[in-house]
Amino acid sequence: MSDEAKSFWTHLDELKGHLVRIVAVVVVFTAVAFGFKEWLFEWVLAPSRGDFITYKLISRLHLAEMPADGGAIVQLINTGLATQFIVHLRVSLYVGLLVALPYVIYSLFSFISPALYDHERHHSRRYVVGGYVMFLLGCALNYFVIFPFAFNFLANYEVSLAVPNMIALDSYISTLLGMTLVMGALFEIPIVCALFARLGVLRYEHMIRSRRYAIVVALVVAAVITPTGDPFTLMLVGVPIWMLYELGACVVKRVEKLPNK
Repeated sequence: MSDEAKSFWTHLDELKGHLVRIVAVVVVFTAVAFGFKEWLFEWVLAPSRGDFITYKLISRLHLAEMPADGGAIVQLINTGLATQFIVHLRVSLYVGLLVALPYVIYSLFSFISPALYDHERHHSRRYVVGGYVMFLLGCALNYFVIFPFAFNFLANYEVSLAVPNMIALDSYISTLLGMTLVMGALFEIPIVCALFARLGVLRYEHMIRSRRYAIVVALVVAAVITPTGDPFTLMLVGVPIWMLYELGACVVKRVEKLPNK
């Protein structure tokens, strides 16, 4: 067997070891989250209750009426035999992945870092840490701001008093998790811009000239990912996306001033 083949299989075995450890860590954190069911769903279902921190602020600003006793905004129901167990397992897996993500990033980075130069390794650490922090910020923005407003609007919207709203549990969970992942991914825009600028693909003047198109794209993306069509929710999502673009432009301008090494 040639040295190249030996090196390939050695790296493959090393990668397999990293992947096995990553899966094991995710499984452990998922099991821990699964065991703390009451605490976990106290957080997950909090936006469905009138005493959620965002709704308290809405009430103080007289933007909408919330249940005076902090009760449920709308009744969540279960319509499937195994739905509650599947939802419990699904939410636990998402939480396990989120908590294990720093280790996943560290493990993968430790695998590829020997192939990088010192300056590349230094910049890669900054991008990885910055990307994780931005992802968490996007998730937090959705949980505390965007999803509560969207949920409150949909839960109280009625075509007729003869048709009361009762939201299925899996619909609530799917909307919450889906919007959270999308907002977390959108918050990676400044990091992606910085990476492209570092590679010489993206320039500051190009982003400035494309600003008007970026605003249109932000509104289109907001219209796609939000479950409501009202202008308030559209702006609530579209404005942060546009601000992320502007932040990306500032980051690109700063990266252009840095030395290439």
